[in-house]
Amino acid sequence: MSENQLISALKEGSESAFRDLVETYQNRVYNTCLGMLQNESDAEETAQDVFIEVHRSIGAFRGESKLSTWLYRIATTKSLELIRKNKRQKRFAFLQSLAGNDEKSDSLKQAHFVHPGIEMEQKENAEALFQAIGQLPETQKVAFTLHKIEGLAYQQISEIMETSVSSVESLMFRSKKNLQKTLKSYYEKNFRD
Repeated sequence: MSENQLISALKEGSESAFRDLVETYQNRVYNTCLGMLQNESDAEETAQDVFIEVHRSIGAFRGESKLSTWLYRIATTKSLELIRKNKRQKRFAFLQSLAGNDEKSDSLKQAHFVHPGIEMEQKENAEALFQAIGQLPETQKVAFTLHKIEGLAYQQISEIMETSVSSVESLMFRSKKNLQKTLKSYYEKNFRD
């Protein structure tokens, strides 16, 4: 089934077309969410939210971009929404602790995340990298995740982020510089001769 046929079938409410869509794109959507959120259960839940959003709003899809571009855009938007929500919860928990509430909040604990595709001997390095990626500004994190983790070309990233290719190039340049600064002390400490 071609992309246009799939979109038409989805707009008509075809359950088999929706199953085809999920089977075709579930791994890409999940991996994008996982790269952004760095938490497997959050990524699973967000990926489900992406497909619910697609099912709910397919009628509004105008076909001005590829279906996959639209899915990536929804996945990055949903991931960023969850990141913002978690930041608000962390700030609230921190303020509660300042006010004398001694209950320990799980949201204040630093999560240790390692992407499941990383070899055992590389887990420590990967953890440092993913923590550094997590500290990037949102737009840099999106561009870096889509390019380096998902392997998308700058052109497709520019469509997903609704910006120019030169802006994506700039975001990638700045993200690499920020990662170099963040990781410099880690590598100096752990890899001295």
